[in-house]
Amino acid sequence: MTLTHPAYGQLRRVTPTAAVLLADNPGHMTLDGTNTWLLAAPGASEYVVVDPGPEDAAHSEAIARATGGRVALTLITHRHPDHTGGIDRLVELTGTPVRAAESAHQRGAADMLSDGEVVQAAGLSIRVLATPGHTGDSLSFVLDDAVLTGDTILGSGTTVLDTTDGTLADYLASLDALIEAGAGKALLPAHGPDHPDLEPVARYYVAHRRQRLEQVRAAVAELGPDPEAMDVVRIVYADVDQRLWLAARSSVQAQLDYLRTHG
Repeated sequence: MTLTHPAYGQLRRVTPTAAVLLADNPGHMTLDGTNTWLLAAPGASEYVVVDPGPEDAAHSEAIARATGGRVALTLITHRHPDHTGGIDRLVELTGTPVRAAESAHQRGAADMLSDGEVVQAAGLSIRVLATPGHTGDSLSFVLDDAVLTGDTILGSGTTVLDTTDGTLADYLASLDALIEAGAGKALLPAHGPDHPDLEPVARYYVAHRRQRLEQVRAAVAELGPDPEAMDVVRIVYADVDQRLWLAARSSVQAQLDYLRTHG
């Protein structure tokens, strides 16, 4: 039987070089849960893990079983704990080095990941693409036939911008970069189902952001200059579950910041 998303704790083959293990951590922000991607060229004896997921012993042990403990390298898309919480347990189980854009998540590796770098591991060439916006440290990983987008593009819904260091200007530029890098390639997101072609999903994201920006602009015209982000949320997200309003507030703040600098 062919597995389909979501398939908790079961290794699901998606492309010739990528399979996924879905962590059992569903929620408003994680959708069905965090996708941990296992990458390897056909015939390779080792794997690259992308995002070991949350601090969950059962999930870490499932990764170790699926790879036979043969993890050449673990890559991190960004700092959020539903992606990084499982780092140390996976290191204990497999000895994998871990590379990221921030030193706090590095394990057993000297160099942090950098934009444009090509990582050679598990028989693959993996190009690092900086895609800030969701967070300042967000990275995507480009393969010959797919792009792993972390939380920059999800398999369903849209992405929250973390205004700790994420900006809308960066995010729109990242979407453009992903369209260029990923047209005709599979979309392998960190949450939600995969898609056979990244480009239409990315173009929808761009259109959605532009639409929301116009809605925020209209709300500012109604509320007056320098409104509070939550007041804008009450107008723009009136038809959205109020449990999501705090997350929406972060994206609205990013849009208000964008309007102040870009008009």
